[in-house]
Amino acid sequence: MNTDLTTLPYFKSDAFIDGDWAEGQGGKRFPVTNPATGEVITEVADCGEEATRAAIAAAHAAFPGWARQTADQRSAILRRWYELMVENAEGLARLLTAEMGKPLKEAEGEIRYGAGYLEWFAEEAKRAYGDVIPSNSPDSRILVMKQPVGVCAAITPWNFPNAMLMRKAAAALAAGCTMVCKPAGETPLSALAAAALAKEAGVPDGVLNVIATSSSSKMGKILTTDERVRKISFTGSTEVGRILIGQSAETIKKVSMELGGNAPFIVFDDADLDAAIEGAMASKYRNAGQTCVCTNRFLVQRGVRDAFVEKLAARVKSLKVGPGDEEGVDIGPLINEDAVEKVDSLVAGAAEAGAEIVLQGGRRGDGLYYDPTVLSGVTPDMDIFRTEIFGPVSSVSVFDDEEEAVATANDTIFGLASYFYTRDLGRAFRVAEALEYGMVGVNQGIVSNVAAPFGGIKQSGMGREGSHYGLDDYLEIKYIALGGLGA
Repeated sequence: MNTDLTTLPYFKSDAFIDGDWAEGQGGKRFPVTNPATGEVITEVADCGEEATRAAIAAAHAAFPGWARQTADQRSAILRRWYELMVENAEGLARLLTAEMGKPLKEAEGEIRYGAGYLEWFAEEAKRAYGDVIPSNSPDSRILVMKQPVGVCAAITPWNFPNAMLMRKAAAALAAGCTMVCKPAGETPLSALAAAALAKEAGVPDGVLNVIATSSSSKMGKILTTDERVRKISFTGSTEVGRILIGQSAETIKKVSMELGGNAPFIVFDDADLDAAIEGAMASKYRNAGQTCVCTNRFLVQRGVRDAFVEKLAARVKSLKVGPGDEEGVDIGPLINEDAVEKVDSLVAGAAEAGAEIVLQGGRRGDGLYYDPTVLSGVTPDMDIFRTEIFGPVSSVSVFDDEEEAVATANDTIFGLASYFYTRDLGRAFRVAEALEYGMVGVNQGIVSNVAAPFGGIKQSGMGREGSHYGLDDYLEIKYIALGGLGA
């Protein structure tokens, strides 16, 4: 296998603006490092206000032509982009692992998952249907049509640097919108590679622009306040989401926000415990626990708590920690030093407050690796119960009945994803309807699917991505009153 990533034809480190590769303002650049080794992979163009305004201008100029293209034409281009992503999945996965750290198998899964949004929205582009509404007048008609919002800005996170861009860009371009994307400074290479393949697929100049920066807050302020940008789509923390929503209010932009989570994973005493363990492993330890929808709190009914904890600890103990490009690795490094310190602090605080460390993990040496950990006896007054852990740590709490489980699960400002296991059909419906979350997994630990609406409620955000609802988020509804149609 060729390990020199710089030889990949889609390895790019400059900004992508109006179909061309450009240096940052004044030639300024910033390093992108491999979290597994600490080594600098490359230096990327550091875009400031000038480049950001140029990208917005390019998207603004390209919008009329792209919006006028037929749905079939846009669909064909998105389909070709999908094919190129799949054809290059292995190399794109190596690039993703290098900058983000997740195991290669997971990275390739992300590439294919992200490409799936291109395939899905290539078809949905043809289904932006309108309506004809019965009129109260015989010589008039009421027509409803859907039109693209306009220039959209996407601000994407480091934990899924390919899939989060694909989920936003595929829907936006399918609807006829143009886009400016700001990837996370830790992981810009996957977004730039995707842009290179988009150009090869035939996406017209200016329709997709990718600009990276070491000053995210400054660029975010420009994107949210420029009148030419009509919509902001953001995936990240609730704290940053609040800021972006506030800044967007000045120009009354549409916003889609996929924000923080505090996902409960409820195990009732009638659950299939082996199935629940499989779901728990998929939900909690994928991407080293660095996902917004991963389990944050295991709530286990008292009668099966001990058996569940024993089985969970045994499975977690078998996980292999190491560099993502090493054979058989299940858990890669965390993204940076702050992430490691946060996880370590939450575990230490829980232990000091009385939680039992069933499986001792913890920090490994001076690097960014954190061995998987299992805690039991966690209570709602502990920080680890209310804080998004974002690391490979399981915290287990106990409950006595269904009412308590639902109340405890809902006792949070967040409402993104939730999970529960039961064999009782009535309970499945009762609890699914009672949980205050945008997504509920019943007897399964992964809910992401291109055909399903992804998103949260409460302070976990607004709007949906994926499915036909995801296309609607990039469309405006226009009502046309047709009169004078009498004989």
